[in-house]
Amino acid sequence: MGEQRSTKFPQEVLDRWADLGLDLSTLFSAGDLGRRMGVQVLEAAPDRVVGTMPVEGNTQPYGLLHGGASAVLAETLGSVGAMLHGGPAKIAVGVDLNCTHHRGARSGLVTGVALPVHRGRTTATYEIAVTDEHDKRVCTARLTCLLRDADPTAHHG
Repeated sequence: MGEQRSTKFPQEVLDRWADLGLDLSTLFSAGDLGRRMGVQVLEAAPDRVVGTMPVEGNTQPYGLLHGGASAVLAETLGSVGAMLHGGPAKIAVGVDLNCTHHRGARSGLVTGVALPVHRGRTTATYEIAVTDEHDKRVCTARLTCLLRDADPTAHHG
């Protein structure tokens, strides 16, 4: 799936999570599904999360990027933003995902940018714009996550 790049985190994120001894690039990644799909989280902060995904390997029978693949990219990026907003004492669980597909993509990389719409104590909502290599909008998604208290006895590593 190509070269794996490490995620860029702002210093305040590194400082907030430093004492937990966790690998932040793994914790704030696309997980097993995203790895199989080639999702890479490039930048991660509570106010902006950026990631990419190849079109190749993530298409439907017509050869176009699968709408579910766009949804995986969107939910990954929005969830990372919500987790960073919630901080180490919270976990983010997606409760609503809405995707509007605007155009197809047949090749290259798509890029998702997640920006917060609402960041509260118990929920966080992000809008995710997925664009092709020509900066044309492929999908617009909105994800709302419930912020639950983390289990202090759970091991995140």
